[in-house]
Amino acid sequence: MRSGEGVVREICVIGGNRYFGKRLIARLMAAGDRVTVINRGSSAPPAGAIHLVADRNDENSLEKALGSRTFDVVIDQVCYTPRQAEIARRVFAGRARRYVMTSTVEVYEYEDSAALVREDAVDPRTVAVDLELPWDDPEFLDAHYGEGKRQAEAVFARTRPAEPAFPYVAVRVAHVLGGDDDFTGRLDHYTDRIRTGEPIAVPAVNHPATYIHVEEIADFLAWAAGADFTGPVNAASHGALTTEELCEAVAAHVPEGGTVFRSVEVGEVSPFSFARSYGMDNSRGTRLGFTFGESSEWLPRAVAETLGKDN
Repeated sequence: MRSGEGVVREICVIGGNRYFGKRLIARLMAAGDRVTVINRGSSAPPAGAIHLVADRNDENSLEKALGSRTFDVVIDQVCYTPRQAEIARRVFAGRARRYVMTSTVEVYEYEDSAALVREDAVDPRTVAVDLELPWDDPEFLDAHYGEGKRQAEAVFARTRPAEPAFPYVAVRVAHVLGGDDDFTGRLDHYTDRIRTGEPIAVPAVNHPATYIHVEEIADFLAWAAGADFTGPVNAASHGALTTEELCEAVAAHVPEGGTVFRSVEVGEVSPFSFARSYGMDNSRGTRLGFTFGESSEWLPRAVAETLGKDN
């Protein structure tokens, strides 16, 4: 039941105490939902939220913290591996009417298409799951981020005769920009190089990509929590952006600098530069009722926010 119809929804958020996660929690609470936040205790949730301390990688810890609680919706902000998904599916089966997993555009890392990529390009029902891979090794996980998310989706999508269906949504999030709390440092990379004139390394053929503003993805996740669709859905603003467009927006705040690109055939390139084309098609989310913004319209604001400038 949606809040605002006389019934308060019980919503559990796993992780999500920074960046767009904290914005999501604020939106849910403002809508009148009762929000329970689960994390390992490293940071407290906003005032008014229920705080449960548990290690989501430890099934017993999670079960003990939850007790007999049940939820209308669980929003999992920190599911990176199929092992984590297996634990979550076992623990929340029967506890949650709906499970929303924050996934990523990187599930399409093997795609290379001139056309925007639709959800059916990666069907989680056909993705093989290997629980024996070293998912607990941070270096392995970092190098296999997209694969971890693909296999986590596959666990939630799985159907077996003796296993009840799991009502899940996998929100495949585009590259996120904006906010004064962007902890990634990716725009700082461009700022530093434009300010000093140091070359910006890009692939020989550099493709545009799809993005979403930090406030927009918080809106999308809050909207998805209250909807009734299931399965994968792409979350990206309209309009792909090129590295050149990003640099133009940054350069507007660094008038003393200069933008120099260096094309590389092999080796490390700058963030937000891509040797393949895998921008996301957002038509499913649009058909379901979400109104996406235009990336070219919010880009100047996003850059100004992150660089701490007045826009």
